[in-house]
Amino acid sequence: MLKNTAFLLLALLVGCSGLEDSEQKKIRKMNAIGEHIYRSHSEVLFAIPEPKQHVRENYPWEDSYVGNQVRITKAFFQCKGSSKNAPITRQHNGQSVYVSDCGGTLQHSLPLRERKEFVYPVLIDILNYIQEKTQKKVVITCGHSCPTHNTYSAPAKCNRTSKHMIGAEVDFYVKGLEWSPQVIVGFIEQYYKEHPDFQGLEKFTHFERYEKETNVSTLPWYNKEIFVKLFKKDEGRDLDNDHQFPYLCIQVKWDRDKEEAVTYTWSKAFNNYLRY
Repeated sequence: MLKNTAFLLLALLVGCSGLEDSEQKKIRKMNAIGEHIYRSHSEVLFAIPEPKQHVRENYPWEDSYVGNQVRITKAFFQCKGSSKNAPITRQHNGQSVYVSDCGGTLQHSLPLRERKEFVYPVLIDILNYIQEKTQKKVVITCGHSCPTHNTYSAPAKCNRTSKHMIGAEVDFYVKGLEWSPQVIVGFIEQYYKEHPDFQGLEKFTHFERYEKETNVSTLPWYNKEIFVKLFKKDEGRDLDNDHQFPYLCIQVKWDRDKEEAVTYTWSKAFNNYLRY
């Protein structure tokens, strides 16, 4: 009996609450007032900027080509030494000694700058410029040469301080223009004349001829930044340049970033690359 009474009281309370809510909704609806919202055509809450055309960035594979040739990077300058090369006999102080080659990229890195592999950028820029202008492939015969490979490949006394060992020199020829190296020298000079950083700087845009004695018969060309040699088909032959073509050699004389002369030192050559 008591349970039934409690249930009836609860039902009455719930019902009264529901009726009260319904009455309140009716009252709010009766008292609600609506009005139109007006604004002028030029009135804005947030200014909308004018749309700008977005230029699509190149995909990585699109940046890997210069004209129709693969873009040259510092990886193209890796030492050409190989542990597969047999030891060779050299004369040292009147005695025959065996000289072994290095292991190449499997055993050591390129020269380092700020803990990163480094080749002087001007060499890379000039070679890519030549590829772009000629639409022909630049063949690098010698880029970086570690001290071990330098001794193995080119034991001549004049090569003991080669800038190949510090990433500041490159030997190359252009496929299809192998017998026209002086044409390529013209493109090297043109690179400096067209480069926006050198406009009006005669010490870069003007090349002179080096008239002192060297190991080539053609007078080299030079400006403030680089020194260019032309090796004829019977000059400058070593294991890296064991081919029939004339070739060009570019040495870096001036470091644009550090604004200082580029010179060979034993420490730069022997202590400035990683051994694996």
